[in-house]
Amino acid sequence: MNAENTTPTIAIVGAGVIGLSWARLADAHGWTVAITDPRPDLAEIVAAAFPDSATVRAAADLADAVSDADLVQENGPERLPMKQQLFADIGAAARGDAVLATSSSSITASEIAVDLDADVAARVLVGHPFNPPELMPLVEVLPGTRTASTTTDGAVALYRALDREPVVIGTELPGFVANRLQAAISREARYLVQTGVVSPADLDTILRNSLGLRWATIGLFEGNVLGGGPGGIRHLLAGVGAQTGGIEPGVPATDPDAMERLVDAVEATYGTGEEVYAELAARRDRRTRAVLAALADTDGESTTR
Repeated sequence: MNAENTTPTIAIVGAGVIGLSWARLADAHGWTVAITDPRPDLAEIVAAAFPDSATVRAAADLADAVSDADLVQENGPERLPMKQQLFADIGAAARGDAVLATSSSSITASEIAVDLDADVAARVLVGHPFNPPELMPLVEVLPGTRTASTTTDGAVALYRALDREPVVIGTELPGFVANRLQAAISREARYLVQTGVVSPADLDTILRNSLGLRWATIGLFEGNVLGGGPGGIRHLLAGVGAQTGGIEPGVPATDPDAMERLVDAVEATYGTGEEVYAELAARRDRRTRAVLAALADTDGESTTR
């Protein structure tokens, strides 16, 4: 952060749906926001989107936008040559301590930074939001092979200052994590609808009122722990889980050593036993009721729709 200014500054590169959503998020948190985009109507777009904000502006050009930014959030097209040129230009104009992030959902920081000078490459990473970033808390943070650890730490701190939930992903791989999970569920959902097992509307109803609600409050592996009762995930896999292998859509490692490492990791994260089960179950129930109540209040209708 600029020592002369305690208010963070973000440069939004690309005034599309994702870029403007990032800008609204930063504006709501009192940040200074500079938006740049080569489109000729940028000033009109920004004025219409932020009619009452004194801290959001349309920048004259890329260099003007990024020159004083603590965080540069690039949201351009998913084209590697374009991003490589953008980050070369951003690196030449941004402060030496700025975090240079791309919202890309498929292109890695290592690919973008391959030909960049070392000092610029050290500040480049992926900060992939789930759309729209102003509402969805997740930001997947993927450092590249040349990204400095201080850059990763700085990105996490900046995203947390925006009340997001940054998760550092340890390996660069296609689709990252959230989109890979979404793709697996989407493939199975399309299969079930295409084969006439369920209608699109009923499939969405099933997801909203089961997995969607559950995962909004506790997540998958915490759900496994609770599914096994006081015995946790180990008991679940030995009982119910042992009878469901035929419906698994993926091909996870099932050899004993791999499964034992998985169980050990889950137990180390969430624990096991009567006391742990009681605490997790109480939190699950409290949060689930809160989500259901909020949906009912917002929609004014049954939460099972």
